[in-house]
Amino acid sequence: MSFTIHGIGVSGGIAIGRAHLLTHTQLEVEHYDIAEADVEQEKERFDHAILTARAELAALAEHIPENAPPEFEGFLNLHLMILGDSTLSETPKALIETQRCNAEWALTQQTEELLAQFDRMEDAYLRERKVDVMQVVERVLKALMGKPRTIPAPRHPEEDSILVAHDLSPADVILFKQHRFASFVTDLGGVTSHTAILARSLGIPSIVALHHARQLIHENELLIVDGTNGVVIVNPDANVLAEFHLRQEQWQLEREKLKRLKTTRAATLDGTRIELHANIELPEDVEQARANAAAGIGLFRSEFLFLNRDEFPGEDEQFEAYRRVATAMAPLPVTIRTLDLGADKTWKGATERFSPNPALGLRAIRLCLAEPRMFHAQLRAILRASHYGKLRILVPMLSTAHELNQTLHLLDEARRSLDADGIAYDREIPVGGMIEVPAAALSLATFTRRLDFLSIGTNDLIQYTLAIDRTDDSVAHLYDPLHPAVLELVAQVIRGGHKAGKPVAVCGEMAGDVRLTRLLLGLGLRQFSMHPAQLLSIKQQILRTDLGEATQIASRMLRSDDPERLLSLLERMNA
Repeated sequence: MSFTIHGIGVSGGIAIGRAHLLTHTQLEVEHYDIAEADVEQEKERFDHAILTARAELAALAEHIPENAPPEFEGFLNLHLMILGDSTLSETPKALIETQRCNAEWALTQQTEELLAQFDRMEDAYLRERKVDVMQVVERVLKALMGKPRTIPAPRHPEEDSILVAHDLSPADVILFKQHRFASFVTDLGGVTSHTAILARSLGIPSIVALHHARQLIHENELLIVDGTNGVVIVNPDANVLAEFHLRQEQWQLEREKLKRLKTTRAATLDGTRIELHANIELPEDVEQARANAAAGIGLFRSEFLFLNRDEFPGEDEQFEAYRRVATAMAPLPVTIRTLDLGADKTWKGATERFSPNPALGLRAIRLCLAEPRMFHAQLRAILRASHYGKLRILVPMLSTAHELNQTLHLLDEARRSLDADGIAYDREIPVGGMIEVPAAALSLATFTRRLDFLSIGTNDLIQYTLAIDRTDDSVAHLYDPLHPAVLELVAQVIRGGHKAGKPVAVCGEMAGDVRLTRLLLGLGLRQFSMHPAQLLSIKQQILRTDLGEATQIASRMLRSDDPERLLSLLERMNA
């Protein structure tokens, strides 16, 4: 019987192959008491499991395929960092001692407490790091129970196989690549999960959030995975299969053509130059940004240095990471976003806070201003690194003049402290602000007067404007970048920035959505920043764009509040 399942496409393209089901043994953790005399032995058993899990991750790191994207190593390192965090590697031993319980139970109790903290996070990217903690814990539990986690090779390696799983970790994806699966689909996951990021890096058609695919699909059934539209077709008939074989060939031809665009400058048909920058998570991502001819780094997220640790990273550690990227991209620009974390993630030495509504609480620049010593160290590190490349500072979630004034004051203090220490830095380093709060978009002159550039964070701008959490399945369908209010705010920021003579970029997911490229161009956008894997597709769309026509249709879209007409105009623009 043929049927269709819909999910979230996280990497475009079409794959056709036989289903290969990944079975994850359900880990049922029992609780039992241990004698006082056995406490030390139980703690040693736990330590041995931690060492086993560490050895497994180290072995995977040594066998990363040569042509694998740099994200692989970065995500394995993240899992190693989580494994080394005392909240996972030491606290359970204290529970074993105080509660006289078995190691498995102690680990699961500590894990529940950690996951509760992640659940309170507002930022989608950070909230999905909960999955990484769960994956690391699962690896340790399997070591305790003697059940190593593996992905068996396809039964028929000569045919394309599609991995069907409830969930996949980044380590699983490395094993997945070693076995050369054509695609994967999962019940869980979101667009900002590490697995989704890896899928985009590999260019593998992939779909997540299918909910029940693992239960509905049987081993060896024929599947079509349309990663562009987020659709899985199970047991297609001959006509559908023939149609998708043709689409697959066309997609592959297009991908080959895209490679020829690396040395072509990004410009519309009338010759208007467009800047295409890359968003990166880790210093290792620079390699892929350069491979796809990025004109710079439009967003370097600094959060990776702060996660899964007990204390703030030191200035020198941050400086080395920022300098590494600045040097690797020189002479191209690198925009470093200052820390964008929520206050529900705490460190030793930081004031412990709880926010009943993290979305509206102490996060991003608010948190930095509440932790001036931490912010001072980060600003000094960025300034020091600016001596080695063309760096820019980007401040997230600005909403008031007071926040901007405090930020610039602390930046001046960082400059003075470096002067006192005789340390060189770029005295003209540009400072920009992220426009991702409707209040900032509506009072733009407050920021254009004192900032050097603007970057529109469309992910948060849409969520705050529409009051929608796009990672919440129950309301995600309401997340709409074509909502008239969203379009008006984006257009207003672009117009306001140009009027003030300040460059404006879009660094949210709208920038990497090829369906919206011409719309953004028509609204006046001239700088895009996106995942490196999306750069060439966006460049191709720009090269084919009649800017005059796009501008006319975009103006008509701004005058409409009819959802169907907006979609119709967008289709006409992309015809």
